[in-house]
Amino acid sequence: MSFKTFKFHPAVAAGTSAAGYIEPTPIQSRAIPSVMAKNDLIGLAQTGTGKTAAFVLPILNRIISGKRGSTRALVVAPTRELVEQIHGTIENLGRKTGLRSMAIYGGVSIVPQIKAANKADIIVACPGRLLDHIGRKTVDLSSLEVLVLDEADQMFDMGFLPDIRRILKQIPKKRQTLLFSATMPKEIRKLAEECLAEPVMVQVGITAPANTVSHALYPVDQKQKTPLLLQLLQQTGIGSVLVFTRTKHRAKRLGEQLSRAGFKTASLQGNLSQNRRQDAINGFKNGTYQILVATDIAARGIDIANISHVINYDIPNTPDAYIHRIGRTGRAARTGEAFTLITAEDFQMVRAIDRVIGSRIERRILSDFNYSAATAQSDFGNGASEHCSGQAKKKKSFAAAHEKQRLKRKARRCAH
Repeated sequence: MSFKTFKFHPAVAAGTSAAGYIEPTPIQSRAIPSVMAKNDLIGLAQTGTGKTAAFVLPILNRIISGKRGSTRALVVAPTRELVEQIHGTIENLGRKTGLRSMAIYGGVSIVPQIKAANKADIIVACPGRLLDHIGRKTVDLSSLEVLVLDEADQMFDMGFLPDIRRILKQIPKKRQTLLFSATMPKEIRKLAEECLAEPVMVQVGITAPANTVSHALYPVDQKQKTPLLLQLLQQTGIGSVLVFTRTKHRAKRLGEQLSRAGFKTASLQGNLSQNRRQDAINGFKNGTYQILVATDIAARGIDIANISHVINYDIPNTPDAYIHRIGRTGRAARTGEAFTLITAEDFQMVRAIDRVIGSRIERRILSDFNYSAATAQSDFGNGASEHCSGQAKKKKSFAAAHEKQRLKRKARRCAH
């Protein structure tokens, strides 16, 4: 199957070809015909499956004919990074159409957005700043034909559902609505029932990481995470590495530690201004930075095809988040690796991830790493050396304890 099958408008087809699109991905081949038929649609797909083009191409094809200069399509997404990614895809695929797209999000001046908003055929927006524009009457959505809610489950996780419902009250009831999500929790299912009419359901690859990603877990004591990470980075033939941490503070401090260790590193977290966040992403894309340390704000908002490794310095809070994170590598038919550092406190989440994936993720131990060595400095704490010196009692290494548990389980299975 090729993109010619969809019989796009010549200008849309030309942009698709110029962008190097040859064969549609499964989500594209299944979603595009339904969207072009003007059906409402629920698309369930993890990141890296090509879902952005699955709604961008039919939208371009629909609105290329008709009135220009009024907003006929609106895409709502949870993060600034994702808004920019979608906006970039629209400009890339629509380069031959003459259609105008604009990105709307907070953290930057609203004035240029006000000047450009009413000239845009397509608006891609974060919920909060969009509501700001609606309140100021600087965005006119009265001609809207298509609404896309992208990464709906993440918008729920970030507390945006009330904002989404407020936006729905401000747009025409007669419209086509497309909802894309990696998972379908009950809250998102309820939202879909409220705002979609007899939707077509398209589901692709939700319950497991992409088969282009190999992943493994590295058991380690909490205090030894940073030394183990450094050794992994030194021993692995890494290219471009995305490292995830649980907190903004940890992302900042770990980025500083990796920089001091000689790695070209940037951090990406919510305390940064939009310009600094964009500089970090651009530097990671163009190779200025080899490593990007990020919180989950980047889990679904970075579209970089050549990330060789994803490393979870901290395990994510849900199995779905694990799949989303490691989905940042192994994209566009490339292969990638994902490593997760786990502590004894993470065993419950590890078991949950194993259940969702349907198999036991490989556990690995670095043969030349000294798991029993006392750590001279704890993770990111002040007065760390005093803390360590106060730990007079010797502890068994985490790796040894983990191996002991494994042997006990094996013995019980043998006994039965």
